[in-house]
Amino acid sequence: MKIFSKLYYEYRRIWKIIVLYLIISGPGIVVMVADNDAAGITTYAATGAKFGYNLIWFLLFLVPIAYFVQEMTVRLGVITKRGHAESVFDAFGSFWGWFSLTNLMIVNWLTLITEFVGMTAALNLFGVPPYITVTGVCILMGIMVLNGRYWTWEKIALTFCALNLIYIPCAFIVNPPISAIINDGFIPNFPGGFNNTVFFFLMANIGTTIAPWMLYFQQSAVVDKGMKEKDIPWGKFDTMVGAILTIVVAIFIVIVAGTVLRGVEFESAAQAAQKLMGMNKYVGSFLAVGLFNAGLLGAICISLASSWAFGEIFGWAHSLNNKIKEAPWFYANYFITLISAGLVVLIPKAPLVLITLLVQVVSAMLLPATLVFLLLLLNDKKSMGEYKNNLFQNIIGISIVTLIIVLSTLYAISVIFPNLFK
Repeated sequence: MKIFSKLYYEYRRIWKIIVLYLIISGPGIVVMVADNDAAGITTYAATGAKFGYNLIWFLLFLVPIAYFVQEMTVRLGVITKRGHAESVFDAFGSFWGWFSLTNLMIVNWLTLITEFVGMTAALNLFGVPPYITVTGVCILMGIMVLNGRYWTWEKIALTFCALNLIYIPCAFIVNPPISAIINDGFIPNFPGGFNNTVFFFLMANIGTTIAPWMLYFQQSAVVDKGMKEKDIPWGKFDTMVGAILTIVVAIFIVIVAGTVLRGVEFESAAQAAQKLMGMNKYVGSFLAVGLFNAGLLGAICISLASSWAFGEIFGWAHSLNNKIKEAPWFYANYFITLISAGLVVLIPKAPLVLITLLVQVVSAMLLPATLVFLLLLLNDKKSMGEYKNNLFQNIIGISIVTLIIVLSTLYAISVIFPNLFK
């Protein structure tokens, strides 16, 4: 009986831990998985088609980078009770605050357009007209935010995060050679040497893993969720789980494309899905469904990141726990940003390729400044107290920031001058 009693209490203890995590979990997983947005799916698929399994090792390298960057937003949000936009304004003044906010609003709106591009292209493969996709998405996202509770919005978002795992069974369906994945993918190498093409794809993968909107989103989400100091360890664990999940999904997309589409040229994940449908209708359909879901998740988070930042700066009510009459400007900004981005996709001959290019360049230019602000904020003893960065965290943070500044700058230059690194 004592054995059963011990097992029962151990079961209760483990169950309580799981329940507590499920309550606290959310911001880390949502922000990380949402980073596998429409542009990210295209990048991973293109990486697999171009290099096969050879760059899987590089994706694994991005797990700790993504974690260390986003983990800082958890501590900053919990301790200061402020979103990232408000923190930058208070710490660095109105000039840098408006610089940061203006760039964020512009790049988020442009990125939101690319999410609609991905969603409309994905459902168009199933015969759904773009205007129906845009209308349906706007209605769905409106329902999510107008329920008046952050908790409900988060759990719906987590459901879409689970759907992001649809790429995992795709890899098993195409039956990739395990030995080739291990030999080619887990040993660091640059296929064909370190040339402009390899450099471009490395930077594209970094850009899909760490983006400025992610810092703003997670810090504001932590505040809106009402997390406390005692929740920080769980928030950090949640962020680690999210970082691992997003890279695992990315690796499976690379495996699928590297197995079935090696050497095939395409400009978007929708084109990749269309080509896959001709080879295996299930894999192609899964990729298309996953692309729509990725675009939806990206749109859900990016639109909220902008609205939270907007409300923080102007001092208006900006919580999902507020009804629309309690926070009219927060919701107005949300719907104006969302609907206007969706309408751009419906404009005949809209310069969508140019918009995608602008997103890459502006994001690369904004990211270094955003990371520097974040690191400086985490070293403010007055506001952070015992939760300020320690020596080890500063070494890691400075190394990441330096790496991102150098590579992001080179990436922006390579986009503008594509022949420079040949």
